[in-house]
Amino acid sequence: MERIDCDVVIVGAGASGLTAANRLKDAGRTVVVLEARDRIGGRLWTDDIDGAMLEIGGQWVSPDQDALIETIADLGLDTYSRYREGENVYISETGERRLFEGEIFPVPAKTEGEILGLIEKLDQLVAEIDPDAPWAHPRAKELDEVSFAEWLGTQTDDEEAKLNIGMFIAGAMLTKPAHAFSALQALLMAASAGSFSNLVDADFILDKRVVGGLQQVPLGLAAKLGDAVRLGQPVRTIRWTPENPAAGVVAVTESLEVHAKHVIVAVPPVLISRISYEPPLPRRQHQLHQHLSMGFVIKVHAVYETPFWRADGLSGTAFSPYELVHEAYDNSNHDDPRGTLVGFVSDEEADGVFTLSAGERKAKILESMSHYYGEQTKNPVVYYESDWGSEEWTRGAYAASFDMGGLARYGSDLRAPVGPIHFSCSDMAGKGYQHVDGAIRVGREVAAEILAAG
Repeated sequence: MERIDCDVVIVGAGASGLTAANRLKDAGRTVVVLEARDRIGGRLWTDDIDGAMLEIGGQWVSPDQDALIETIADLGLDTYSRYREGENVYISETGERRLFEGEIFPVPAKTEGEILGLIEKLDQLVAEIDPDAPWAHPRAKELDEVSFAEWLGTQTDDEEAKLNIGMFIAGAMLTKPAHAFSALQALLMAASAGSFSNLVDADFILDKRVVGGLQQVPLGLAAKLGDAVRLGQPVRTIRWTPENPAAGVVAVTESLEVHAKHVIVAVPPVLISRISYEPPLPRRQHQLHQHLSMGFVIKVHAVYETPFWRADGLSGTAFSPYELVHEAYDNSNHDDPRGTLVGFVSDEEADGVFTLSAGERKAKILESMSHYYGEQTKNPVVYYESDWGSEEWTRGAYAASFDMGGLARYGSDLRAPVGPIHFSCSDMAGKGYQHVDGAIRVGREVAAEILAAG
């Protein structure tokens, strides 16, 4: 077995681990990055599918994501705005197709008033939440013991208003049913973006894309590290000595032993326990990881010879809490004459379509999308489903969140180092939670933590 000695070994070649590795290298530390997959990027993956460039993983950049924007600039990458000219589409409970502009859906006046009232209430609550410490809110325990669906029910009896507000956090972000996570978890999601209003505003939260795909960010970060990044090396064991943390750690793969002073475990929380620790992690870590789970969403890509919906005066932006595909957007690539639509099928709806054959599933999804854009939607030249739930080294999307009561109970321990073992990923971020921006922020902070330790 090959032995490597370095100052810090990083497990995972996603944006968070690679950011930490570069910060440490720039400070004069030696690093090795061990990645289980045969590619760089983790949940960022840009690939060619049947001649079409598709963003299989994360892809958007919003104007508040300073850490990501800074990294994009440092790497010399270019961005372009998401297409958004024209009218948006909303499908009502009765199946009526309604066109609209702006952020608020074309719903009855009473429902619109309830939606605006809920947004205002949520913005007021979010303003009280520190995204880096939501458990510190005076009502944290109370808010963490009521589901978001139940909380919405205490605020309004308007079903359409509840479904639409719930959709922004549930289907669109945490990708879990609104009854499966707490009001506090919902407030963290909104606080991480600055406000609930920001989540409602698709033109804000889904503002720009990177030319060539967002995976260019981790690829660029990895290129700076050269052969310090080793692919196809899943870490099976981490050994350390609690009585003498200064003795460092050993990260063991099937063919490597990396001896270091510190290790950064930069993988989704649900994968942390897949590594054997000798000795085992403290019981607090074991417990908290059992209260975290990934969401589940299918990202659907449909490519057409032309962006036909634009000729109909449509922006490509579409929403409905009553449709299988609850949201969809024009996702056409920079300088590509073809048109691409991206749609999302979340949580329980995603469970349902995976009971169907691949052909039946495709037909059902495209049928739903055709309700927004018309019959042409049913005949893409390229069709692809991003199914992160079947990815061995991810196991869900977009990120992990706590079950009921878990955030207030365990949140403050999520990133706590265990001796020379540190943790870093977007799932642990405050600002930028679940996003690449958060991954970069946590990576920077963990690197600073290690440098401060000497």
